[in-house]
Amino acid sequence: MYAEERQQEILRRARAAGRVDVVSLAGELDVTTETIRRDLTVLERAGVLRRVHGGAIPVERMGFEPALATRDEVMTAEKERIAKAALAELPEDGSVIIDAGSTTGRLVQILPADRELTVVVNSPPLATVLATRANLSVIMLGGRLRGRTLATVDDWALRPLAQLHVDVAFMATNGCSVAKGLTTPDPAEAAIKRAMVTAAERSVLLADHTKFTNTYLASFAELSEIDVVITDTGLDLALAAELSGAGPEVVRA
Repeated sequence: MYAEERQQEILRRARAAGRVDVVSLAGELDVTTETIRRDLTVLERAGVLRRVHGGAIPVERMGFEPALATRDEVMTAEKERIAKAALAELPEDGSVIIDAGSTTGRLVQILPADRELTVVVNSPPLATVLATRANLSVIMLGGRLRGRTLATVDDWALRPLAQLHVDVAFMATNGCSVAKGLTTPDPAEAAIKRAMVTAAERSVLLADHTKFTNTYLASFAELSEIDVVITDTGLDLALAAELSGAGPEVVRA
């Protein structure tokens, strides 16, 4: 079993049982406890498990939401591939929404200089990057700024979205499953994301493979409302087929 396959099995067991134990995992997966501890460290850095004494707990059981800076440090190669694949979904001109997130942030960094676009964002860091681009018209949504995600939320962000219609919304999510759709820990942020999807002609989800089968408190879209899911090759082919069966095209970059 490759390390990534073992880590996915550990995550599956943690979500099924509510927690995992280092010693038990080592025996069942026929590896050393040191190997399991390294795996748990990788999964914690990915923001899907939280280490506790002797084992780990899936973050959704704790209501735990990793900070943006923490999420930005993991799955970096995968996020860059996802962002590059997302360029194919950009209109030649027109308008887009780019949701706050670590993977959508990669897309902002590589937007082509030859497109005349209006870009709507709810993230001051992303707006700062975009504002230096002469070919872009940037609309920054106001509202309360959440420190954990650096995203604006609440009524001052919701009201403008209700009056907008864009070509494509590039969305981020904390969790995604066939049964529960797209979810995030904070209801206020879920409301903004829901309004973004509603405001767009097409919606494209950018999410690395660790986000799938994970479910958080607040739902903001069904998979049938998403046109394209762009993820990485770490996503199991059977799960990719399940996701596709629920509606969206699935791209493994």
